[in-house]
Amino acid sequence: MHLERRVLISGGAGFLGSHLSERLLEQGCQVLCADNFFTGTRRNIEHLLNHKRFELLRHDITHPLFVEVDEVFNLDPPRGLSGTLYNG
Repeated sequence: MHLERRVLISGGAGFLGSHLSERLLEQGCQVLCADNFFTGTRRNIEHLLNHKRFELLRHDITHPLFVEVDEVFNLDPPRGLSGTLYNG
């Protein structure tokens, strides 16, 4: 019996997160993409939205998120970095 891995990618709508999502889907994983779209964009993951093993959750990871997953990839930028990107 083969069980699919369920993977959470926080910051999944960013450049790295979208490519990681593609790779994990190719490997047969279920992917839960959590992003608040502050630095990531929907355009990066638009082609994945109809994939049966891909789920998008608009969520700010600074607030609690209770989900059952096997693995977590935290690709959210540090809070100080986003201010640097826009202020300087």
